[in-house]
Amino acid sequence: MKSILYKLSFFTLIFLFSFNGFAQDFQGKAYYFSKSKMELGAWGARLSEAQKKQIQERLKNRLEKTYILNFNREESVFDEEEKLDAWSGATDSWGKNFSPGKSYKNIKDNALVQSQEFYGKKFLVKDKLLALEWKMGTESKQIGQYTCFKATTVVPTSELTWYNFSWGDLRRTEQKEEGSEDTKTNEPDIKLTQIEAWFTPQIPVGHGPGEYWGLPGLILEVSAGNTIMLCSKIIMNPEEKIKIEAPEKGKLTTKSEYQSIVQGKMREMRDNRGRRRSR
Repeated sequence: MKSILYKLSFFTLIFLFSFNGFAQDFQGKAYYFSKSKMELGAWGARLSEAQKKQIQERLKNRLEKTYILNFNREESVFDEEEKLDAWSGATDSWGKNFSPGKSYKNIKDNALVQSQEFYGKKFLVKDKLLALEWKMGTESKQIGQYTCFKATTVVPTSELTWYNFSWGDLRRTEQKEEGSEDTKTNEPDIKLTQIEAWFTPQIPVGHGPGEYWGLPGLILEVSAGNTIMLCSKIIMNPEEKIKIEAPEKGKLTTKSEYQSIVQGKMREMRDNRGRRRSR
């Protein structure tokens, strides 16, 4: 118990010391590089190494991304830097349907506003921030010029990927709708994702990349599932004033409603494809 209180006091002192060193209206810009491991499952086991390498190159734009986080004390906007596809020279329009859009977080109001585009239709998702119960670790390390401390948590995987789509999730939804005996007697376990974050109290804000927030300092590195995000550059109080505003365009919805819309559209596409094949 004493060690836990000591850790909390230690982080609090660092936070307060750093907080007093910043002007009330400070702003910051952080650049992140994200890299995901390719998972091909049982199908991938039948491929040669050359084929796997070719697929990895083709999917590079989805596996490696860069983002910018603009922030002040209470608000932040996180958005992807758009890149051209290495093969076609065009943007990845298919992958964009299942990627996170521009995300605004207000930690004071516990509010998320995220723009999403799905098959040409714009949506504005308004919801609460992801609930994260962080556990402080004892380790520390240097990321660039910043001393960072470790924190971990566990969340349901579906809460991290609500903007994405899975045929498995659709099958489970349909089983529940049909009252399948399997779902009645053998409910599937909730899939969880372990999250490891490194934050620096030297920048005393509760922001972080993507869904992540709520630590006593800016999150500079996050590992979750098969993805790692690492901050590569930070600019404090840039000369050009940053506009930190929530997106406004799109059909208003929530996370759960958006998931239902995506599943409905994908189910419709599957059924239409099946009808065409049966003709």
